[in-house]
Amino acid sequence: MLFNHFTELVVPFGYLVPVRQGLYVAGACTIAFQAMLILSGNLSWLNYLTIVLAISCFDDRLLSRFLPIDPGGLQPLAMPHGTAVIALAIAVGFLSIYPVRNMLSPGQAMNASFEPFHLVNTYGAFGSVSRERDEVILEGTTDETITPRSVWKEYVFKGKPGDLKRCPPVVAPYHMRLDWLMWFAALDPAYADPWMLPLVGRLLQNDPAVLGLMGRNPFSDRPPRFIRARLYRYAFTSSAEKRATGAYWKRTLLGEYLRPISLDMPISLEMLILLGRVLGDATSL
Repeated sequence: MLFNHFTELVVPFGYLVPVRQGLYVAGACTIAFQAMLILSGNLSWLNYLTIVLAISCFDDRLLSRFLPIDPGGLQPLAMPHGTAVIALAIAVGFLSIYPVRNMLSPGQAMNASFEPFHLVNTYGAFGSVSRERDEVILEGTTDETITPRSVWKEYVFKGKPGDLKRCPPVVAPYHMRLDWLMWFAALDPAYADPWMLPLVGRLLQNDPAVLGLMGRNPFSDRPPRFIRARLYRYAFTSSAEKRATGAYWKRTLLGEYLRPISLDMPISLEMLILLGRVLGDATSL
């Protein structure tokens, strides 16, 4: 935790140090931190882009030890180059006034632009990091009528938690769009309002385009009659629990997320409009 705060809050100032060794340390700390994030999470391409930027902390003299680079091959003109660097630093500093004021404000705006050139902005992948992992689990049944004895089968996604005994995969820098949306659906049900019912409608028809975005389809023979969604809270098992059960996850049912839906059941006008999007393009998912 201390290394995280040090790398994120202190190390960036090292990028501005006019000492070669200071730049090397700053770049190495950033790359080490991003590598740790890559091994422990699926933040898509963000970590890789940050590593690319951090490589600029290393000059040709150092990089030539690992790459076929001639340190003396590029010799910029001292006066024009220095003047351009100073002018750019002044411009970026001036444009940074409003973003810095925003970050110091108690009501700061995230992912916002403050100048017409879009050179200096505020960006954050997350406004805050949640301490609990909630997951929406889609289930289907082929029963014609729902009873307490109905057998529900879970849909399997390619990356997100579901099967308790499946090891969490590392998929970054590949970005699984549907898995990402399902995670946000658990954080805020209103976020899923535009697309959750269309998704369910497609699954009720065994639509190949949507099933191609998912993992295993438990209804390969025929589409399910009903689909429901339930909200679970996931947590990693302890070492002892893992040895005893073989499960990486444990979960607690929080409640119903979406009541059972069938294509034949009467629905409200609002639901009809949303399900009408089923006829749209699957790439919108």
